[in-house]
Amino acid sequence: MPRTSSSIDGQFLAMLDPRRMVRWVYLGRFSLATAIFIAAAFVWQSAALSDTLIASLSFAATMVFTIGSGFYSEIYERPLGRSFLYLQSMFDLCLVTAVVHITGGGASQFAALYILVIASAALLLPVGGGLLIAALGNALYFADVILVHQRALEIGVWMQLAVFAVVALGSGYISARLQEAGAGTAELAAELSRVRLQADDILRTIRSGILTVDADGVLLYANPAAGALLGFEPLDVLGRPILEQVGAVAPELSSVLSRTLSSGIRTARSEGAITLAGRAFPIGMATTYVEPDETGTRATATVIFQDISDQKRLESLHLRAERLEAVAELSASLAHEIKNPLASIRSAVEQIARLPRAEEDERTLADLIVNESDRLSRLLTEFLDFARVRVTSTARVDIGAIARGAASLVGTHPDRRDGVRVTCVTPDDPLVVEGDEDLLHRAVFNLALNAVQAAPARGQVRIEAATMPAAEVPSGLVFERGAVALRISDDGPGIAPEIRDRLFEPFMTTKAGGSGLGLPVVYRAIEAHRGHVLVDTDSLGTRFTILLPPSQPTESDSGGHS
Repeated sequence: MPRTSSSIDGQFLAMLDPRRMVRWVYLGRFSLATAIFIAAAFVWQSAALSDTLIASLSFAATMVFTIGSGFYSEIYERPLGRSFLYLQSMFDLCLVTAVVHITGGGASQFAALYILVIASAALLLPVGGGLLIAALGNALYFADVILVHQRALEIGVWMQLAVFAVVALGSGYISARLQEAGAGTAELAAELSRVRLQADDILRTIRSGILTVDADGVLLYANPAAGALLGFEPLDVLGRPILEQVGAVAPELSSVLSRTLSSGIRTARSEGAITLAGRAFPIGMATTYVEPDETGTRATATVIFQDISDQKRLESLHLRAERLEAVAELSASLAHEIKNPLASIRSAVEQIARLPRAEEDERTLADLIVNESDRLSRLLTEFLDFARVRVTSTARVDIGAIARGAASLVGTHPDRRDGVRVTCVTPDDPLVVEGDEDLLHRAVFNLALNAVQAAPARGQVRIEAATMPAAEVPSGLVFERGAVALRISDDGPGIAPEIRDRLFEPFMTTKAGGSGLGLPVVYRAIEAHRGHVLVDTDSLGTRFTILLPPSQPTESDSGGHS
């Protein structure tokens, strides 16, 4: 398999690691001293006593010095400072000089070992240090040839000295360039590592789920949000086929991943659903595709998905508001057109019923017409109330007081079943909003009355008012300073699924004789206060939540004086 750029960079950095280079110096030094000692041992009878002594001392000194250096750098793991590295190079020069002296001085073939010492010093030391070691090597070689062996300055000796100088200069230049490249590579690697850490931190904290699988559907990556949305722990399934497990809870998600892997076509926007623990919620999905390349990297597909329940809810709220506004305008127009003729019909029928010649059957029919006219008149009044939901006067209103008043009224209402308990929980401090007190009271009372009517015998209705921090407000709803929340819940049978999405539509009712305008009026009243009405329902009961923007605190609220 071809090597990737990251592996090449890693090997390059490892090659320039001083600690690794020093290990090779230890090995070369030990091998050289051992070889010379063994050679001296084989020819000790014919060799000069001084040469045998130098070989033995060199071997002993090499063993002691190398073991000591090894303890310093490997066992104690002390930092390799310049003094340590200079000492290593100078010892190696002395060892090579001893070898050259034993093997013939200027005629020795081992003089080339100076080149290795100079080159290693150039890599381990700064440029000036490499040149200094080269100069010291030249001096030792010159002294051994001229002073000890007393040889003439032949052309070969000058060439050796010139080669040492050239090697020193060339090695120093190459070393400088390598160190610059190494520093750049190290800096690039550090920056890449930092970016990867930042990206990983972002992927771990975002609310969108991210899954990456290979061509066989094996999970390569999953962030915590993906595990939370799909109901598994990412580390438990990493490296295992995941499509079947994903398909069990999110068939559309598994399908779009499989389609991207098989066709290589990216999906820009798609929707599906996740069903987990009996709860189903919609998700939005997008996929990306990475093709296989010549380095051996396999094809991968990544899907990014997120819960779009709040987005769907907001879309539904906006659509509902538009429908209610249209119906309100139509209701106002029809109510005005019908109410006046209806009043005329009712008055005329009453007069006919009072005529002396009117018979009993006629009076009975007249009473029926009057009663039905009154019922239609009340219905038209409700239409007008629905159409006229507007904030007419604004004041600082305590939502806690409104909640307590509504709880008191519905607690004694004739529609309350026997044993139904109404509980109201509000904080001691006022929960102040800016609004129309009558309109807000009407909305809260309407919801509380619905809850009492829905609660079974010996059931419970709970009304709670509290502040809601901005961080707890459902996403998509803008309450920069948090919200005032009023929750009205009951333990009734819940709302049937087929009418949940139509709760706030006009004329939608399940009550006999109901107009179906109660909840739409509530919705319009809260919307007029720049608030929202949310509903959660299941077989254990229903909870309506009113969210309103809190009032700006005044100087009197904080105990200040003007």
